[in-house]
Amino acid sequence: MNNSRDDKRMAAFGSQIRKLRKAKKWTMKDLAFEADVELSQIHRIEKGKINPTLTTILLLADALQIPATKLFDFKY
Repeated sequence: MNNSRDDKRMAAFGSQIRKLRKAKKWTMKDLAFEADVELSQIHRIEKGKINPTLTTILLLADALQIPATKLFDFKY
């Protein structure tokens, strides 16, 4: 598996989460609270350091009140 490719995808996903969060004028703490996800996990996702589970992705989409597919609307 190509880790460089995975790193780029995780970074792009994290940037998309950050963009959507900021569009709501939320802090990372706000998103963590709304999604019931640890703040440290939000930070690591936005920085592209971790590959979130499907459950976490769905929690983020629900918290942001958007379809989960919108979280993947990015280019890498």
